[in-house]
Amino acid sequence: MPVKKLKEYLDQKGVKYVSILHSRAYTAQEIAAATHIPGKELAKCVIVKIDDKIAMAVLPASHAIDLQRFKRELQAGSVEIAHEEEFKDLFPGVETGAMPPFGHLWGMETYVSDALSRDEIGFEAGSHNEVIKMAYADFERLAEPRVLGFSSKSHPAKRQETIYTA
Repeated sequence: MPVKKLKEYLDQKGVKYVSILHSRAYTAQEIAAATHIPGKELAKCVIVKIDDKIAMAVLPASHAIDLQRFKRELQAGSVEIAHEEEFKDLFPGVETGAMPPFGHLWGMETYVSDALSRDEIGFEAGSHNEVIKMAYADFERLAEPRVLGFSSKSHPAKRQETIYTA
């Protein structure tokens, strides 16, 4: 879903949003800095495999996925980060790593961390140089995500133990 189609989708659904252009950035922390959106409001999407089914995990830019906690919350047999080769073709027209957090548009479940701000949400709009910011309530109404506790605040000392993604 290229940026234009995403905006058309939001317009069709009557959602008010702001589009923020920024210099090319790839990590959630770089995007948060470039757009001046707090890490708890900037969502990053991580593609996961839950019992071998592809799904979208949405969490604050300032957090990392706790895979064991995610697995417990879902009572799943396994939860792991999907490799790029497993999902890159699922998002035509979207730059890899810049997926908007609407898994249902691609036929997959969307899970949202309970740590994500419930006021506003900002997210990549399909490219690495544009962010959409909107009311979280509108996002929740459209995406119908399942909210779970599967992320924790990132700590530099734990970088080797934790998965970080853009």
